[in-house]
Amino acid sequence: MDWPKAKLGTVVEILDSMRKPVKAGERIQGPYPYYGANGQQGTINDFIFDEPLILVAEDGGHFFDSSRPIAYRIEGKTWVNNHAHVLRCNPDMDISYLCHQLARYNVQPYLTGSTRAKLTKGALERILITKPPLEEQKRIAAILDKADEIKHESAKARILRKDIVQSLFYDMFGDPVANPMDWQIEVLGDICGVGSSKRVFKTELVEEGIPFYRGTEIGKLGNGEKITPSLFITKQHYDTLKEHSGVPKIGDLLMPSICPDGRIFTVINDSPFYFKDGRVLWIKVDQSVINSTFLRYLLKAIFYSNYENIASGTTFAELKIFALKKMTLPLPPIGLQNKFASTLELIQKIPATEVLVETNTLSLAQEMLT
Repeated sequence: MDWPKAKLGTVVEILDSMRKPVKAGERIQGPYPYYGANGQQGTINDFIFDEPLILVAEDGGHFFDSSRPIAYRIEGKTWVNNHAHVLRCNPDMDISYLCHQLARYNVQPYLTGSTRAKLTKGALERILITKPPLEEQKRIAAILDKADEIKHESAKARILRKDIVQSLFYDMFGDPVANPMDWQIEVLGDICGVGSSKRVFKTELVEEGIPFYRGTEIGKLGNGEKITPSLFITKQHYDTLKEHSGVPKIGDLLMPSICPDGRIFTVINDSPFYFKDGRVLWIKVDQSVINSTFLRYLLKAIFYSNYENIASGTTFAELKIFALKKMTLPLPPIGLQNKFASTLELIQKIPATEVLVETNTLSLAQEMLT
């Protein structure tokens, strides 16, 4: 929809003259939240405001990080310092709708200051916002509020799921470093292939073809993030590597060598890819000896509690191939490993949330904010 635009200063009243900073050492803690540019910064024993408001960062905000908001809502008895603008919506402006629109607004063209970026009151008033009729604002806000609710519930579900899996692992196998169940000890290099990739030179990279991942990208994949590859090798080059030195197969594990903190990526399908040598470690798993899923969580548990004794380096922790090869680890019976993996698969099938938003409607609502 081609909704009209309006300057922010025409749809809100800016209450900056009422805000008051209080130094941390002079602030008396109390029942009222004390707000700054990026959210609550403690409590105080008095309040200035007592109504629904929008706060927009004046300085010190996340102006250059689009993934983090620069505006948020407050209500009730509150105190605001001088690092956040205070906005009261006019009657024809829905507060939730406007807050969604401002939260990740690109205000960089409006900023001043060479050392510390600042969004002045005058610049704030000039910001252009999309202003549909009030009922349409409320409809869009309701959709986006529900989307935020889903994200929040999904995040809680992911944390809960992670805790359940961790508890399941320790219940079944115990602490892998202490090995209280006295499992047989094996050397990783004796039961798995451990190494890295064949070197690929910059001149061999192309603009499209088979994805080529670096250490940071493997780390993101190990955290469950989706990434868009930016480097590639040709299909012919990939086939040569596959024939002579091998490529990752289903069940193999990959991890960045820098700061080995459990960001371990499991190859789960036959989609072809290759990766940078040196900064990515490759464990070739024999599933008849050790279950790939079990090994991933075993290594995560070991790295979490003991990686400072495994990795080396004075500037940053780096896990070398030889150190990974000689790593000792407890090896429970393969049947028990497989039981853990199948139980984990069932846990991961539990929906993150039962709340759903119709995708096209959500996309339309987000488009209307721009």
